[in-house]
Amino acid sequence: MWEEIFEAFYSVYLPSMLKFILGPVGGALAQLNFFVTVIATTAGMMTVVVLLTFFRSGFQKLLDRFFPNRKRFSQRNERFSVIWKKYGLAGVAALTPLLLTPIGGTLLAVSLGGNRATLWLYMLISATFWSFVFTGLIYYFGNEVFPEFMR
Repeated sequence: MWEEIFEAFYSVYLPSMLKFILGPVGGALAQLNFFVTVIATTAGMMTVVVLLTFFRSGFQKLLDRFFPNRKRFSQRNERFSVIWKKYGLAGVAALTPLLLTPIGGTLLAVSLGGNRATLWLYMLISATFWSFVFTGLIYYFGNEVFPEFMR
């Protein structure tokens, strides 16, 4: 039991904190249970969301200290603010596992004025939904698409 928890921690939970799709891929490669992979992937993303919403001001001060002359708004940031204006917090949360990293999506939502409790709810719904979708696709179609890779 402890071996499976440890394996889920380092092969699913930690990678999904950086890039969401890495969680289901790690779970499939480690041959973990489907639901263990879904739960660990969702928990990894939500850990980042909770930490960044709590410690946002500290990260902002740290960035300002080490990068005092950084540009606040660039062409890329303006594209994300268009997503924010068009779809709101729910749209950013829905696109975070697909296009953004958990870190990037959370920072975008928080910096553009998202409410903490609403952000957590939308990110939890998005993470759970996309975790089931990605894990299902990788677990059930991974052997046909990448037969040598999934062994």
